[in-house]
Amino acid sequence: MSEELATAPAAGDTKAVDDGAPVGKERERWTSNVAFYFAAIGAAVGFGNVWRFPALAADYGGGAFFIPYLMALFLIGIPLLILEIALGQYYQTGDVGVFGSFHVRWRGVGVSSVACAYMVVTYYSVLIAWVINAFFDTWSDDAPWVKDGVTGSEAVTYFLEEIIGTSTLGSDGRPTRIVGANVGYSALAWFLIWACLAGGTKWTGRITYVTMGIPIVLLFVFLGKSVSLEGSQDGIKEYIGIWDMSVLTERADCWSTAVSQIFFSIGVTFGIMTAFGSYNDVNEPAVLHSFVIAGSNSMFSFIAGFAVFAAMGHLAYLEGIEVKDLPLGGFSLVFGTWPVVMGTLPGGIHWVRLLFFDLFLLGIDSGFGLLEGALTAAADTVYLSRFSKSQLAAVMSFIGFLFSIIYCTDAGLNFLDVVDFYINFVMLLVGFFEAFAAGWIFGLDEQIKACGKNAVACYFSANFISILVACAVWFGSANKDNAVWGGFVALFLTYFVFLGLTVFFLKQKMAEEPDKWSSLGEIFWELSFRNIMELRAQLASTIGFLPNIWAYMMKQMIPHVVLILFINLAQTTTEAGDPLFGNYGGYISWPFQIIGYGTVVFAFGLFLIGFGAPDLYSGLTLLDEKTIIHGYGAGAQAEAKTLDGEKKLSDDPSDEEEAHSDQKGEEPVIAAVSEEEAA
Repeated sequence: MSEELATAPAAGDTKAVDDGAPVGKERERWTSNVAFYFAAIGAAVGFGNVWRFPALAADYGGGAFFIPYLMALFLIGIPLLILEIALGQYYQTGDVGVFGSFHVRWRGVGVSSVACAYMVVTYYSVLIAWVINAFFDTWSDDAPWVKDGVTGSEAVTYFLEEIIGTSTLGSDGRPTRIVGANVGYSALAWFLIWACLAGGTKWTGRITYVTMGIPIVLLFVFLGKSVSLEGSQDGIKEYIGIWDMSVLTERADCWSTAVSQIFFSIGVTFGIMTAFGSYNDVNEPAVLHSFVIAGSNSMFSFIAGFAVFAAMGHLAYLEGIEVKDLPLGGFSLVFGTWPVVMGTLPGGIHWVRLLFFDLFLLGIDSGFGLLEGALTAAADTVYLSRFSKSQLAAVMSFIGFLFSIIYCTDAGLNFLDVVDFYINFVMLLVGFFEAFAAGWIFGLDEQIKACGKNAVACYFSANFISILVACAVWFGSANKDNAVWGGFVALFLTYFVFLGLTVFFLKQKMAEEPDKWSSLGEIFWELSFRNIMELRAQLASTIGFLPNIWAYMMKQMIPHVVLILFINLAQTTTEAGDPLFGNYGGYISWPFQIIGYGTVVFAFGLFLIGFGAPDLYSGLTLLDEKTIIHGYGAGAQAEAKTLDGEKKLSDDPSDEEEAHSDQKGEEPVIAAVSEEEAA
């Protein structure tokens, strides 16, 4: 691609170009596909790849965890990633405009997703601040990582008490003070996040050559060094050599955890990939891009696991203990045990500094990636379009810094742990809404016209009421031995009852319109797959190859599975038998559980507001005209309504002719419609 900014289609115009995408205002472009890959992979690869993924593998049966992880990646994560990048490319806008394209009432999905990204970056920035603090602390005489005989536990204690500042916490875990050093380092982190975004997409792409390129090199450096250490094989065995398959049935939360790890790791449900995709040319191969990004992210996690556990094996060898007795996950791993291992090497303190520098680079591009999702959505609105990206990034960074101060208290780690846990609920919920929008909301009006509202309602019920009934049995039954088969009985019984009603109403529709439908199979296909296949065809007209299996999964599998996993995670209990939701981590209700609850209620509330009062989000779209996918066939109207309420027809005569065509099976069209018509 050219170094200069290119003119790209935008969703604010009703004209259609040859490739089917709307045209409009000038939009920034990545300087190359490599820049896009580095930015997207950099946003995906972060702290979680280094400390969370290996720890999850150790906690959930070693190699056995790869089964739910890979299933979540290929069956849910990559299809959703394709959806986000493809829609971002097609509409050249962020999450709010993209999901509003399915229906104006669905803009709340985009609002919720970017709100989650913004909430995450407020604590992610403090993680970066802690890394910066630890990096500079390596020049202190008190730094423990290279002292003779220091253990991983001692290093962890030092980090918690001296870097985070937990030494002043009381027994209730409530904050007692603000840690000034972390406030300063947080301000620095936010400044750097702003600086990476202020120059625009072209500048951001170039920065990621450093922020992602160096960690890739350092990963192999750490891997090579770690596997050469004595005892490393014991650590690797703990990582992948043990396959405890029992966890897949005895710890059902491993499935939900695998999906939330995929969502968090590859960056879906945060608006990041939609935003990054919107800076691609509309004709870029979104499917290929998605596989490259997701595959690179998972490969980084997989290799990082070897590096981490090889180092842990060496530390266990030095301390004469079992690998599983070491702190293996989270902050204990990255800021305690791993630096201690690096400190035992020749020139140890420099290895420790290099490790913290590597973690800083991993964190900073994920940080500005999270903010980019919200920034793009904000810039693509009526209200904020006149401001430069630098100005918007500055305001959002300053506000984010103020919110991040709560994590700079001595209870910052407690707040972070709780909010991070509850955000996982929201991610699954947003993932469900995204898949549901693509598979079930797109073309809904046309489905009702073609098949009748009773048939559509019964088919909805067959697919989703059946799941709710089955989950009530699976997770609510006191007799766990009978719950599994009882749930499946309830699932199939409810499904076939509503399916029978669906067929009954479809036959009624066929009787009313005998010239339109030649068979039950034809009208049932119309109900089951026509809308998602039309969406696939519409996206494929610009992004190229998009397999049919993607459409089938988006319609008939992904929303269902994610809904079950959301309910599964919501009903998980603690070791004491209390619901995990509301009792996570043993933290007291106020302020920790209440704030955690608040993140879920806030994000879900944003969706409900958009669903119930879509006019409130009417300004959160691209500039002059509101363009939505108005389905396919005769339901599409090439009529636009400008912001001052004056209606006009598209300037292209062919648009009007195509919009009023009622031939069955015609290609989908883009139509700009008024808020009232769309709602």
